Amino acid sequence: MSQSPKKTSLRSVARSAATDPQPTRAEAEEAVRTLLRWAGDDPTREGLIDTPKRVASAYEDWFSGYKEDPEEYLLRTFEEVEGYDDMIVLKDIRFESHCEHHLAPIIGRAHVGYLPNNKVVGISKLARVVEAYARRLQVQEKMNAQIARCIQKVLEPKGVAVVIEAAHQCMTTRGVHKQGVSMVTSSMLGEFRKNPLTRREFLSVIGNPASNFDG
Repeated sequence: MSQSPKKTSLRSVARSAATDPQPTRAEAEEAVRTLLRWAGDDPTREGLIDTPKRVASAYEDWFSGYKEDPEEYLLRTFEEVEGYDDMIVLKDIRFESHCEHHLAPIIGRAHVGYLPNNKVVGISKLARVVEAYARRLQVQEKMNAQIARCIQKVLEPKGVAVVIEAAHQCMTTRGVHKQGVSMVTSSMLGEFRKNPLTRREFLSVIGNPASNFDG
């Protein structure tokens, strides 16, 4: 069966983007000037003269996750836990990400739990995994799955649970303009998927996500 020209073209663009060298800082700043002109303003006026530099610096911060390997944060583990094999949960991990469709902010919290299998990891490393994936262009569902799979792959626990609740400014500041709306997604692996009691315990520990979310 032959592929449609549109699908073939999209794949070609994706391959090209992956192999092309990264644009220079000067090229990035010039792209911002182009957008400012397209928006109807003058990038040479006093208030905007340094905006391209500021935007480029902000992008380096917002999207620093592309330079990080989340799996590396989980490589150092501890086995001296006196046989502890019950649930470990780190909840209310605040994050800031950006929607890959509109570049609008996604602001929310992640709740991460796992059932250790003879080894545990420092709790700050779980937060770093969330941060590494959040500081990329994202779709919440994809980010949710990435965090869960990363923890499962490296720690090899009996199960992993990740719940994310977030407000999407691509929905609150444009389009339908619906304020006070949060999106909740979840990924349950291993025992959290197979055992309803384990899953229920995790959800009980993190509480009702929508009821305590304030953006």
